[in-house]
Amino acid sequence: MKKKRTLKYSSQQDSHSISFNAMASPCEVIVQTRNKRLAEQVAQCVSHEVWRIEDKYSRYDSKSVCSQINSSAGNKIAIDEETFLLLNFAEQCYQLSDGLFDISSGVLRKVWSFDSLSGECQHFPSATEVNKLLSFVGWNKVDYDQQSITLPQNMELDFGGIGKEYAVDRSILLAKQITGEPILVNLGGDLAVTGPRLKDQAWQVAIEHPDSDALGQPQDMIVALNKGALATSGDARRYLIKEGIRYGHVLNATTGWPIINAPRSITTVAPQCIQAGILATLALLQGEHAEHFLTEQDITFWARR
Repeated sequence: MKKKRTLKYSSQQDSHSISFNAMASPCEVIVQTRNKRLAEQVAQCVSHEVWRIEDKYSRYDSKSVCSQINSSAGNKIAIDEETFLLLNFAEQCYQLSDGLFDISSGVLRKVWSFDSLSGECQHFPSATEVNKLLSFVGWNKVDYDQQSITLPQNMELDFGGIGKEYAVDRSILLAKQITGEPILVNLGGDLAVTGPRLKDQAWQVAIEHPDSDALGQPQDMIVALNKGALATSGDARRYLIKEGIRYGHVLNATTGWPIINAPRSITTVAPQCIQAGILATLALLQGEHAEHFLTEQDITFWARR
């Protein structure tokens, strides 16, 4: 069944805001211009690019490149340059994290489910279940080059850890080709801007508190952003509670278990969204040492415990 995809437009005094849904997230494009036709052109371009990336790399879409790779049953299959570059980035993240971040860990979702909004534990896997799947995790087992990839049988790739941030960066790149007017692209809290607002004003970005749903109102933190990108990782929406211990949805690929003692959320700022996103995720993977890791990277961040 074809997905129903629509854009919703609204106008402010000096800008246009366009919202849509993609990658299981609410998305928004803000174009600071009075020219409605220009704003619509930018919105069409951005939304189609985000949906293109979603269709190409979603593990939930049976026609996607990701699904084709996952169902290749150990056979070599051809890939294009875009996929090769994403795999290259995933390999860098794997090396930087000493294997903690691994896009081949998607197979662990067969035993871990974080879909309950309340954190209620429907099924908590046993060590035996987790260890059984761990034998099918390991980026070092994947063989790829610019033309092809060979994924061993029973292994699965998941681009979810980098896909949304990549889509933000692609959207900003395309938007800049259309106009020099100030633009903000926000895909579910991962966002970037083309530059400052008119009159050299900063964009005011609200960061949702991890407990905003429980508190009944968002306890927002406002961040001023003049350039670059911002990304947030955390367990506000996806977590399990078992015997009083909270387990976030970010899994340690080397153990197969969720990270514990990590901040509830981490927000980072970087020149590109894919950089900000991976830094936030890598920090979460450090657990109780997350803040120390980010301080060593010498970047701007906010951590909430």
